[in-house]
Amino acid sequence: QVQLVESGGGLVQAGGSLRLSCAASGRTFSSYAIGWFRQAPGKEREFVAAISWSGGTYYGDPVKGRFTISRDKAKNTVYLQMNSLKPEDTAVYYCAGRLWDSSARGHDYDYWGQGTQVTVSS
Repeated sequence: QVQLVESGGGLVQAGGSLRLSCAASGRTFSSYAIGWFRQAPGKEREFVAAISWSGGTYYGDPVKGRFTISRDKAKNTVYLQMNSLKPEDTAVYYCAGRLWDSSARGHDYDYWGQGTQVTVSS
C-alpha cells in the first residue's frame, strides 16, 4: 500500500515557477513509478510527466522543455519543477503511483494523491 500526498501548489504569474512535491509512504516506494497528471475545469485529465522506478523520465508534449520531474528516494518524494508557467497550465495536479514502469495512462496507476491546485495568472 502506498499513500501519496501532493504539496506546493499555489498562485503564480505567467512566466513564473513552482515546484510540486509528491510525498509517499510505504517501504516499497523505490519500486514505484510516479506520474503527474492534471485536470482543468471542464477538461479531461491530462498526462504531465512520469518517472520510472529506475529514474527514466518522459513528458507530455505541452510541458516538454518547461517541466522537470525528479525523485529523491531517500526522502520518498517525487518533485515536479515547473518553469515558464502559462495560464493554460492552470489545473489541479495529481501524482499517482504504480509498480516499476511509468505510463502516460491514468488508469494504469493504482494509487492517487488528493491533488494540489496550480493557478497561473496572465
